[in-house]
Parts: sequence; structure tokens; C-alpha cells
Amino acid sequence: MTQTLTSPTQRKRLLSLDILRGITVAGMIMVNNPGSWSHIYAPLRHAAWNGCTPTDLVFPFFVFCMGVAMYISHSKSDFAFTWPTARKIIVRGLLIILIGWALSWYGMALRQFIKGADFVTAMWSYPIANLRYLGVFPRLGLVSLFGGLLLIVFKPKRILWVSATLMLIYCILQSVTNSFELNAQNMESIVDLKLLGDNHIYHMRNAAGERIGFDPEGVLSTIPCIAHVLIGTWIGKLIMTEKDLWGKVTRALLAGAIMMILGFCLDYAYPINKAMWSASYVLVTCGLASCILGILTWILDIRLPQLSEVKPTTTCQKVHHAVAKNWYKFFETFGVNPLFIFCLSTWFVVTIAQIRFDFQEKTYNVWGFWYRECMQPLLGDQGGSLACALSLVLLMWAVGYILYRKKIYIKL
Repeated sequence: MTQTLTSPTQRKRLLSLDILRGITVAGMIMVNNPGSWSHIYAPLRHAAWNGCTPTDLVFPFFVFCMGVAMYISHSKSDFAFTWPTARKIIVRGLLIILIGWALSWYGMALRQFIKGADFVTAMWSYPIANLRYLGVFPRLGLVSLFGGLLLIVFKPKRILWVSATLMLIYCILQSVTNSFELNAQNMESIVDLKLLGDNHIYHMRNAAGERIGFDPEGVLSTIPCIAHVLIGTWIGKLIMTEKDLWGKVTRALLAGAIMMILGFCLDYAYPINKAMWSASYVLVTCGLASCILGILTWILDIRLPQLSEVKPTTTCQKVHHAVAKNWYKFFETFGVNPLFIFCLSTWFVVTIAQIRFDFQEKTYNVWGFWYRECMQPLLGDQGGSLACALSLVLLMWAVGYILYRKKIYIKL
């Protein structure tokens, strides 16, 4: 039986995308803000180098969602290249980069003021000398900018070839320079140090304990990340051009399965690696995100309407029915204002981490006090650390819920 887009859950926005994006943002907030970085459950840590943990999925999932949303947005203008459209893409990308820099600048300035630095040092000299140029927000800004421009230049029908070409170029660079290990000879490290300088990039420790200037959001790894967002636009095309709901689910699952198989095969030559954003990492994470998007489409647009037709009789059935019909709204709250909520969470933690006070002859900041005196005694080291992160997720949900109820969408 064919089901078309007349589902009660169908809205002007793609609901399954909002939910996947919401799950991702909630995950990003959780893994970025433990109560203590010394006490984290293994699945909530990044892979040391090669490999992939659940934590390594949240950022690429967000980039994938950005690509799907990009397709939906530009489809309204039929992907026409116009200077107003190009200018809008460029301004949005630069704005996201500037927000990332502003958050970093704010954190560094606040820490310097707390230490007693003078105004010029805190607000200017120190941030200028130590600002990390690349990071989560700058990467999102760059892939939004270049991905958006490539989409309207090459159009959706060619975008998969553009994505494949970018990944091929990156694979060739890795092979020619033999850049598969975390060391000073890695091409990523060399390029970042030459272009950005040692004080402006992230540093990682390799297996030997050496501290290497290597930015996981570095210059060269932005190339496959642009390919990543373009794959998201391709999946958006597959889904949005299909009118049948089962067809949408099938396309998303099939495309996702194929990408994961290709990614795991490529892993033998180009290991799955988030820090370098390897081609195999792109394919595996995009494939998994596509499959989850397909599953969410089935749950929200096919299963949920069927459930609405069932009339519960017992109390247990009514509770189950209510949860099954409304569970997704928690994540939708994050999904409709993703960048704003993530930005707010970052600002909030940076701020309260610098508010200090004395308690029982010990000096705490607000975040440290919440962990050491409230969560850790109740739930232990790792459990308390996770509880702190989840408490921040709930706080950000409360803020987002106000915006959600008022239908306020803050676009960045």
C-alpha cells in the first residue's frame, strides 16, 4: 500500500531531520561537558587515533544534517546561482566562524581577568597571541560556506561526483605524504603549523606521549569534511525527490548501507580516523546517519500515524501510547534551534567555570562544585561526571523548549 506525504506528522520542516539533528546536538553538549575530564565512560571518549567511538559520531552527524538542510533550503530557489544567494551563503559561513572565535575570545579574556590581568592584556594581547583559529564552529562555517557554493555551482545532479573528487584528492595527499600516524611528519601537522602557527592550533599526544601540534579541525581535513556535507545534500535529494514514504525510507537505508560497506572496505587502506577526517570515516558516518534518518522517517511518518489510530483502554496502554506519540518532541526542541542551543551551552559552561567561591576551606568554580559536592557523592566519579553533562543537556532543553513553544527559530 502506497503512503504519500499526507501524514499528520509531515510539516514544512523535515521532522526526521529535526529529530536527528536534535539527538546530535544533545549528544554534542553531553560529550563536550563532563563533570570531570578525568572520569569519563569509555564510549564518551574520542578514539585516541584510529577507530571510532559513539562520541566520534556526533560531529559528523551534525555536518551530515547540515547538508540535508542545505539541499532543502536551496531547493526553494531551484539551486540557482545568483549573487544574492552566494552572498547569503558567504555571510552565513563567516558569521558561524566569527561566533566560534568570539566564544574562544570570551573564554580567554574572562580567564585572564580572573587571574588579574590588565584590560589590554585580557581583551587584546593574550587572545591575539593564543586564539585557536580552527575548531568546531570555524569548521562548520567553512563547510557551510564552501559546501553551499559548490551545491549551487555544480547542482545536485553532479554533487556526488564533486564529493568523490574531494575525497580522492585527500586520499592521494595522504598516500603521497604517508600521513597515517600522529607525528611531526604528518602533512596535517606541517600545514597547520606553517599556515596558522603553533600557538593557534590544537595539540594532541601520540602513543609515545609526544605532544604534537595537530588540529583535528585542521586546514587539510576540511577538504573531506566539505565532501561530507555534500553527501548530506545528496541524501537530501534522494529523500526529498521521492513522494512515497516507504520509498524515502528505502532510499535512505539502501544508500546508508552502501556507504557503510564502502567505508569499512576503504578502512583497510585509509583507516577510520576522526582527527584526520579520513575518507573511510566520511563514508561510515554518513552511511550510519543516513540509515538512522531512514529509521526515524519510518517511525515518525509511517509508524506514528498508525499508532494514532489505536485507542488505548488500560492505564498502561495509555501511558505507553502517550510516550510513543510524544517522545520525539524532546529532541525536536534541540533540532529546531541547533546552533543557538549549542552556542549557548558553550558560553554558559565557560562562564560558570570562572565564577569562583570558597566552600569548607576549598575553592571551587560553579561547575566544579556541582560535580564535586553534588553529583560525585551521589553517583561516583564517572556516574557523577555523566550526570553533570546530562544536567546541562536538560538545562539547555528548558531554554530551547521556551523557544519551541513560542515557535521562535533563531537561524545562524
